[in-house]
Amino acid sequence: MTVTSTKPQNEIFDLPKRGMPVTIITGFLGSGKTTLLNHILQNCQNLKVAVLVNEFGDINIDSQLLVSVDEDMMELSNGCICCTINDGLVNAVYNVLEKSDRIDYLVIETTGVADPLPIIMTFLATDLRDLTRLDSVLTVVDSETFTPEHFESEAAINQVAYGDIILLNKTDLAPEEKVKELEDYIGSVKNEARILRSQYGKIQLPLILDVGLAQLDSYSTTKTTDTHHHHEHDHHHEHDHHHEHDHHHHHSDHLANDGFMSVSFQSDRPFIVEKFQNFLTDKISKNVFRAKGIVWFKESNLRYIFQLSGKRYDMNTDEWPTKKRSTQLVFIGRNLPADEIRDLLYKCLAN
Repeated sequence: MTVTSTKPQNEIFDLPKRGMPVTIITGFLGSGKTTLLNHILQNCQNLKVAVLVNEFGDINIDSQLLVSVDEDMMELSNGCICCTINDGLVNAVYNVLEKSDRIDYLVIETTGVADPLPIIMTFLATDLRDLTRLDSVLTVVDSETFTPEHFESEAAINQVAYGDIILLNKTDLAPEEKVKELEDYIGSVKNEARILRSQYGKIQLPLILDVGLAQLDSYSTTKTTDTHHHHEHDHHHEHDHHHEHDHHHHHSDHLANDGFMSVSFQSDRPFIVEKFQNFLTDKISKNVFRAKGIVWFKESNLRYIFQLSGKRYDMNTDEWPTKKRSTQLVFIGRNLPADEIRDLLYKCLAN
């Protein structure tokens, strides 16, 4: 079942005044988080939404797919704001809270390899707990590719285990039997979760925003001593960078355990279409789980938005927002041969 937002949102939302509500969107590589985020932004007519995008990789692709801008925090065309998390999550949230304009809602998009618990605890074990209200953790699942052994990743399983809402996305690409098996499996991992289905991230917003599903009591029993120590310490230092140091330290541990890494590529020269297609078809490493970026082809005047998930990829086009053109790509996977990937991409460039 696919449902889309059709009712004016001001007939639906009556947000409480006690603390800005926060939704954390998580989900494994390529599940459709940014697509869902765009759907939210296009359909939240009367809500002023702030978006924090936390990426894994050197190049900030997702915020460019939301809107093409250069600054860390920018206003989107619908009056919402978008911010990339550079100097720490707590600082980024304070930047939103200190905006002179009213902000009704905060949505955070995590990286596809993030364990959501440290992000959850940032809102429960720092001063943010008095200024915000964690509404839910929403986990996006790729119905076609997800399995209980998903890439043998601790993070992928934690994303489901901590999810209050599980959005089974891309149900059009998976047989009904597979989707039902997924629902049964997820129910066995998190039987309290609200399980929804979607295609292209389209879902009625009242089903996912301001739902009050966060099970706050459960986090106090699941957080590790290590996480508790870091965040209690940071309670007194919400504006310095110590929190970000610990936050990265925690993530680096589980990333090292899972073997995840990113490889970035940038060039001010265009690709040759045929060479890039050959790279994707015959030469790309099997350990690449996810890739995304903005591509410039010599044969076209359009900007190509490239998305790869598993073995499937697609490219959509739009106009270049400025005269400056370049290619920016990020590849995410396990134990990737970085130099080999970059060398193969250089060979795709026009002379």
